[in-house]
Amino acid sequence: MAAKPVTLREVALQAGVSRSAVSRAFTPGASVSPRTRAAIEKAAAELGYSPSVLASALTTGRTKMIGLVSNNFHNPVFLEIFDQFTRGLQDRGLRPLLVNLSGGMDGETAVEMLRRYSVDGVILASSTLPAELALRFRDAGIPVVHSFGRRADRPLVNLVGVDNRACGGLAARTLVDRGYRRIAFLGGPESATSTEDRLAGFRDEAARHPGVTVTASFAEAYSFDAGRAEMQRLLAAGPLAEAWFCGDDVLSIGALSALADAGLKVPQDVGIIGFNDMEMARWANINLTTIRQPIAEIIAASIDLVVAAVEDEDLPPVLRLFDCSVVERGTLKPRA
Repeated sequence: MAAKPVTLREVALQAGVSRSAVSRAFTPGASVSPRTRAAIEKAAAELGYSPSVLASALTTGRTKMIGLVSNNFHNPVFLEIFDQFTRGLQDRGLRPLLVNLSGGMDGETAVEMLRRYSVDGVILASSTLPAELALRFRDAGIPVVHSFGRRADRPLVNLVGVDNRACGGLAARTLVDRGYRRIAFLGGPESATSTEDRLAGFRDEAARHPGVTVTASFAEAYSFDAGRAEMQRLLAAGPLAEAWFCGDDVLSIGALSALADAGLKVPQDVGIIGFNDMEMARWANINLTTIRQPIAEIIAASIDLVVAAVEDEDLPPVLRLFDCSVVERGTLKPRA
């Protein structure tokens, strides 16, 4: 049978102080004399005492819980994102509370649920969640950060991510530099702001190059099956573009599968460039040339911002943008 946890009362008796003194000693910022603190810490170490997180929350008004909200659980890249977010939060002594909006939960329900859990702050971890959801959390008095959110020059909430228009422009420029003239965009859902911005930047850059033509199509979701199905439709409709910018790596991998089934070779027959640089893109059997989104840096900055916002709710909203870059692999032909 496991031993019962040591109580605050037992530490107080061992140290010869009051229970309130023990409570203050384990409350950040609370006043306690150095001599009393030393006696309490010595007693706690001897008894193997660990302060109760719930009791601390009652004293400080902080639960150390951070809501982590997303809706892209079918996309493998989000397994990487959630792994880094949860480890990063835990390393800061915080506890992530995951909310999955993929199943149809509406924003108001998510806001109310996280209010009931008294989370200290919220991170929205998706480019396809609407900006209005972040505003709902803000209006509910919950510090919020929108990671992978849409660029806004005057943000109403904390925003961390990339300039998707600039990234789309980089993709077009990369294809043109390789000599492609009939280029295409294969995006996720057309209504997603990330899809809109990547396509807009792609078209803007292509328009700067005479003789370059652009077509666009959209998959139902940012998923392997959706990318594969949309490329199959394009193959059946013809004629093919010379190269595609797929707005997400998992879409690219689905498109590569459809092209292989059709007997087309990449990059000899068709070029593909993706977006994200997810782990699967590096696999030898995929070897995807892609636009790298600096996910680790975005996550670290998001955690820093939510911690700062919890500590000082009067801080003005911050915009943190990171640059994208091309990762050269094997799905585009060499430069012309």
